Amino acid sequence: MKEYKSNEQLIEYLVSKNVIVKDKQDAINKIEKYTYYSIVNSYKYNFKDRNGNYLPNVTFDEIYALYDFDKNLKYIILKYALEIETIIKSLMANQISKVYGLQDYLNINNLDSKVNIKIKENLINRINDEIDHNYKVHSAITHYKDKYGYVPPFVLMKILTFGVASSYYGLLKQNDRQMIAKYFKISDKLLKQILKNLTSIRNIAAHSDRLFCFRDKYTLGFKVIDKNYLVSGNSTNLYMILRTLKLILNYEMYNELINSINNEIKKLSSKLESININDILRIMGYPNV
Repeated sequence: MKEYKSNEQLIEYLVSKNVIVKDKQDAINKIEKYTYYSIVNSYKYNFKDRNGNYLPNVTFDEIYALYDFDKNLKYIILKYALEIETIIKSLMANQISKVYGLQDYLNINNLDSKVNIKIKENLINRINDEIDHNYKVHSAITHYKDKYGYVPPFVLMKILTFGVASSYYGLLKQNDRQMIAKYFKISDKLLKQILKNLTSIRNIAAHSDRLFCFRDKYTLGFKVIDKNYLVSGNSTNLYMILRTLKLILNYEMYNELINSINNEIKKLSSKLESININDILRIMGYPNV
C-alpha cells in the first residue's frame, strides 16, 4: 500500500480485486484485530495465479483460515520447542559440569579445537554479555555472582536463548556432543543439524512470520530418517522438521504434537473453497499429496 487506507477501504479494495467478502463487518473486525498486512498481504499469494490475479471464487474467509491455521501451527510448535529446549539445556549443563566443573568451564580450550578461534571467542563473549546483562535482573545470576564470583552451567542455561544454547552445543568438543546426543540415540552431527533448524523454526513462531512455508538454509540429513523422501531444492521444510522431532520427543508428546497439527489441517481443509488442502500440504513438504 502506498497510502493509508481505513479498514473499511481495505475491505473495499479487496472486493475490487474480485475477492468475495461474505460478511464485511466480520472481515473489518478481523483486520482491526490482526491487521490487513498480517492476514491478507502475508497469505494472499496462495490464492493467486501465476499472473498475480486472484483465483476464481476466492473468499476473505479462506485467506483468514490460512492465517489462523498458521497462527495455530506456531502455538503448537512453540509448546514442543520449549520442551526440547528445556531437555537440551539440562543435558548440556550436566555434561559441561561433569567434565569441566562449575566455575572455569567458559574456556576456549573446552570447545572444539577444529573450529576457528574467532567463532569460539564470539560465542564466549556472547555468553558473558548475557551474564552481565542478567546480573541484578535474574536472581540466580545475582546470587552466584555475589556469593561465589561465578555462574555455574545449570544457572547459565536458564538465561541463554535457544539460539545461543544451540550454537554452544555445536561448538562443544565432539565427545561432549556425542554424550549429549546419546540420550536421544542419534549422532551428534544430526542433533547439531536439528537444533539449528529448530532455532530457525522457534524464531519464526515467536515473531509471527509465516511458518507453514518454512524453508531453512541449514540442510538436514533427512535420508537417515526417510531414505525415500525427495528433498526439494536442497533445503529443509516444515514436514522434515516435524519428522525429526520424533527423535527428540518421547512417544506421548510426539503423538500429541502430530494429532494437534492433524486437527488443524482438517479444520483448514473444511474452510478452503478455491484451493485444495493438498496445495498447502505440498508447500509444507508433505509427500505424496
